[in-house]
Amino acid sequence: MTGMDSENPNSTNSSNSGGRGADPAGRVVAVTGAGSGIGRATARAFAAAGARVVAVGRRPEPLRDTAAGHDRITPLPLDITDGDAPERLARAVSERYGRLDVLVNNAGIVRAGALGTLTPELITAQLSVNLVAPVLLAQAALPLLEASGGVIVNVSTSVGQRAWPGNSVYAATKAALELLTRSWAVELAPRGIRVVAVAPGAIDTPIGEHQGLTPERRASVRAWQVAHTPLGRIGRPEEVAWAITQLAATAASFVTGVVLPVDGGAVVA
Repeated sequence: MTGMDSENPNSTNSSNSGGRGADPAGRVVAVTGAGSGIGRATARAFAAAGARVVAVGRRPEPLRDTAAGHDRITPLPLDITDGDAPERLARAVSERYGRLDVLVNNAGIVRAGALGTLTPELITAQLSVNLVAPVLLAQAALPLLEASGGVIVNVSTSVGQRAWPGNSVYAATKAALELLTRSWAVELAPRGIRVVAVAPGAIDTPIGEHQGLTPERRASVRAWQVAHTPLGRIGRPEEVAWAITQLAATAASFVTGVVLPVDGGAVVA
């Protein structure tokens, strides 16, 4: 696999009788969208706690930046919308570590558009990354997650719980991801797999730049977000990463099916 070297699956980090209740330092985590923002912060947070992390993203250079100075992070350049991407990720993790304890479905894209201006390409792109890919990635990872008593963490958005004019398709994909979280939590509980989600609010990430917004437009959006966030500021990626690591922790073993807002109170304002 590109960016993945083989490692003995019988090493201390990968051997465990099923892995249930495994010490965090022995866990293996895969994070999508790990090249920037929340994904980068999450990969680093898990690595700092002693986990082995597979950082997944489309572009090699940002992944290298994520892994710089963190020898527990292994970059895996991969477009999660490719037809064979789920199987490639599961195979790469299995071949290197022999286990997977946490899958973080973080990758997402925003393509603004009001009804009347939506194109099939705009709709399909968001559905492919934000909804279809997490489903297929989770499905491919099921055998590994069942063996370890693992956790799926989906990254939604607190705006998915409210109206978001002009971004309805994006919000709809995230609302669907939350329903998947609740459904999978019930469906997979007998197999020993927990499924949880975090719903970030306004977070300091490059998502506005990735949308192609001008600096002026980004500043306007940020001002609106701050005005509608009770805590009166933009959140940091590390704050979302903390919530993800806590929900995925073995100490949270009785928590499943929840969607935790990390939004400074925006969803209840």
